[in-house]
Amino acid sequence: MLKRLLIISLLAMFVLSCSGRRPKETMSAKERLTYAMKKFKNGDYLDAKTEFRVIVLNFPGQSVVDTAQFYLAECHLKMKEYILAAAEYEKLIRMFPASKFTDDAQYKIGYANYELSPKYSLDQTYTLKAIDELQRFAEEYPTSDLVNEANKLMLKCREKLAKKEYKTGELYRKMSYYEAAILYFESVLSNYYDTDYAEDAQFWLAECLRKDRDYGRAVEEYAKYLQKYPNSNRKSQVQALLKDAQRSKEATGTSSDGMKEETASN
Repeated sequence: MLKRLLIISLLAMFVLSCSGRRPKETMSAKERLTYAMKKFKNGDYLDAKTEFRVIVLNFPGQSVVDTAQFYLAECHLKMKEYILAAAEYEKLIRMFPASKFTDDAQYKIGYANYELSPKYSLDQTYTLKAIDELQRFAEEYPTSDLVNEANKLMLKCREKLAKKEYKTGELYRKMSYYEAAILYFESVLSNYYDTDYAEDAQFWLAECLRKDRDYGRAVEEYAKYLQKYPNSNRKSQVQALLKDAQRSKEATGTSSDGMKEETASN
């Protein structure tokens, strides 16, 4: 009985040692890549990352090195190590510009920076970087299947930047610092006209101008609002505000630049 248990234990140890055995040093680059890809597909990104790095470092010039470099970056991405992932994708593009993976790598540089982008109230360096990299991807690979995804990510980034500008303008407006608020609402309309914040920015720009007694420009901006958003639920309100601004403009004799209009006798 004791002998039988000893044999079973030895067999179990042998099976365990085989299952955890590392690839032999004599493996070719292709064999090692196959081993690494198996690890990757099984979700063992930590071990796969090590194996892909070994291929990149130990088999320079081999045809599979660009594949290993790409999947090395993919491992970092899967592990949410976005800064490292972006760096490895950049290395692929720099070292293997003719690789079949360069288009995906360029997209994923943008995607990694998108994932690094914080909430709107914080520094938006990564958001701007994401837009730059995704735009580069869309321009260099216009026929890629990922272009639509890149455009969606860029719009999300622009929405975040628009929100930051809009919320700053809103803060100044509530504090009655109308001149500062006007600058931020104008920035939204100039740079992020295609975002969800454009309509509100247009309305509050006109309102801030009216409250700042720049009636000439207020009239222009209310008119723009009605032209851009004819079906807005604010339509009646804006029409009434436009009339009020027009009356104030006539009463004060101001032009669209806020200056007193010269009389005919002058």
